[in-house]
Amino acid sequence: MSSHVFRPLFVIIGLVGVILIARLFIVPEDFGVHERGYMYGFYRKSNENEWKAFPVKYKFNNEYCKACHTGQYDSLMQSAHANISCENCHGPALGHPLNPTKLKIDKTRQQCLRCHTHLPYPTSNRATIRGINPDKHNPDIECFMCHNPHKPNIGAFRGGTQ
Repeated sequence: MSSHVFRPLFVIIGLVGVILIARLFIVPEDFGVHERGYMYGFYRKSNENEWKAFPVKYKFNNEYCKACHTGQYDSLMQSAHANISCENCHGPALGHPLNPTKLKIDKTRQQCLRCHTHLPYPTSNRATIRGINPDKHNPDIECFMCHNPHKPNIGAFRGGTQ
């Protein structure tokens, strides 16, 4: 073989060597897989207490909301949105006041379009969600003007065609 093959090969081997040596100095010794195997993947063992002190923002459970918002919870559980956590649309429950006068709720069109923009890709798993073309379907008004997200199937549409 001529030198035009060996030179790039030596450069690549040299780069790999530099990367492996740099890794020894950059990556902490306690970084890796620990006693619970790959359940948590690679992480820094000395960082565990920092993550335990990190506040959880989401409750991931509609039961948390049910205690105070029974009416909305009951109507939601009878709708197509029953499998969606309240926090997906209303934000995290962290810091939710016990007696709020009025919570700010995102009623923008973009909030609904996160799930309801029609995506024609077969692998997107969005074919089961009713989608719209946001440029043609009432582009100048917010979705809640015609649709109630807590009752999307029951009297949700007030008129016209979709």
